[in-house]
Amino acid sequence: MRSDRGQSAPLGLKIAAACGLLFLHLPILLIFVYAFTTEEKSFVWPPPGLTMQWFAVTWNRPDVWEALSLSVRVAAISTAIALILGTLCAAAVSRTKFFGRETISLLVILPIALPGIITGIALRSAFALADIPFSFWTIVLGHATFCVVVVYNNAVARFRRTSGSMIEASMDLGADGFQTFRHVVLPNIATALLAGGMLAFALSFDEVIVTTFTAGQQQTVPIWMLEELIRPRQRPVTNVVAMVVVLVTLLPILFAYYLTRDGDQIAGSGK
Repeated sequence: MRSDRGQSAPLGLKIAAACGLLFLHLPILLIFVYAFTTEEKSFVWPPPGLTMQWFAVTWNRPDVWEALSLSVRVAAISTAIALILGTLCAAAVSRTKFFGRETISLLVILPIALPGIITGIALRSAFALADIPFSFWTIVLGHATFCVVVVYNNAVARFRRTSGSMIEASMDLGADGFQTFRHVVLPNIATALLAGGMLAFALSFDEVIVTTFTAGQQQTVPIWMLEELIRPRQRPVTNVVAMVVVLVTLLPILFAYYLTRDGDQIAGSGK
């Protein structure tokens, strides 16, 4: 039988793929270009000139650092919460059988399946009913609701591909539950947890909708950028910050892809 792997894709398909990539990534390239423009008040194409001054201006603006610090702290704590809860949920759903297991699995992934505005309104209403003032922790709780889903999806897939015979063998050899988790389970799911954590961090860092309903007067980086676009002071500064956001979110995603691309080769999966 003739293999199709050596055949070249049709020219029309190549052109369509190139157009699709340009449609997706050309706006991002324009953001990078406008970070170097000499025009301060509007976006003019082509840029009248190029300069590096906006990087220094951005560096010296305290509002940028405040927003960046808040976003990093929220993303880090939300990711930590998601790693703990997501891993525990994944272990319970994948390694045990109990009544309502599929319902619980659906409820865990529901926050990321619902539109963000629904989640935001629900959280805002819950905080109002409980008389909880908006603070750093309301943002963290809002972000943790969907970060848990990212970790859960990665962990549950890896748990299901990990051989249960290894855990049984560890128990037969006298290891307790903690030793089995540390020396058998964790090495098999570590890359999935790391990838899920990085994806959760990236998702939290650039979240807008849920943050709008849970932040009050606080500004994360995406909220700060939105405010700057509505009432701009120095437009290129917004583009410089956008470059940082692209890099902060892109690098974890690429690293997570690298970690999980060979995820089907799990120790003991064929035993």
